[in-house]
Amino acid sequence: MNSTASLFIINPNCLTAVTDAIDSAVEPLRQFGAPIRCLTLAEGPPGIESQLQADLTIAPMVDLALAQNNAAGFVIACFGDPGLHALRDATSLPVVGIQEAAVSSALTLGQKFGVISILPASIPRHMRSFGAMGVLDRLAGDRALGLGVAELASPDKSLQAMIETGKWLRDDDGANVLIMGCAGMAQYREPLEAATGLPVVEPCQAAAAMALGHIALKQSHAMKGSDHA
Repeated sequence: MNSTASLFIINPNCLTAVTDAIDSAVEPLRQFGAPIRCLTLAEGPPGIESQLQADLTIAPMVDLALAQNNAAGFVIACFGDPGLHALRDATSLPVVGIQEAAVSSALTLGQKFGVISILPASIPRHMRSFGAMGVLDRLAGDRALGLGVAELASPDKSLQAMIETGKWLRDDDGANVLIMGCAGMAQYREPLEAATGLPVVEPCQAAAAMALGHIALKQSHAMKGSDHA
């Protein structure tokens, strides 16, 4: 692999504003390891708010990933990790999903994690993933803002709702670490930490950090000698 190979972070929705927010969120990580490039899936919906929307992004997302030359690894930047295992089947390069990485990171920062989701319809697919990960006994709660992905860009609509939901997870559910349950929330991490007094995991940052570690250590899900990339 060329020393300039990049970590590609793929936003499976078509909103370039979300991709730009992801790009800004991972800026502190650019001092480590591989260069980081953020891509938008043009065929994706304007927001992934249901299992159906998530599933329909899988094939074009895998195609977009495999079309990238000189890749060092991939991050799937949608909370719910659509296509995570499909892309792992298609390449032996490191592939990290932001939900899986966010939960893994949160478990090192607190005993009980709380998730701030966008819409109530998102929660059942999150719960299925948490069950598959075997972490339901560490979940304090998963509560929705009632805002769509496109609405997250507006601080007037989003920040106060996130703070109120974070305090609810802290005070009523017993969370001592919070996870932002959508890639479009990145700009609110610091004010949310300040308002709640809890560590907050931004999932794209968590996933990029994990992927860069795998790249540096030459670790992957695939067996040695099975490279399909």
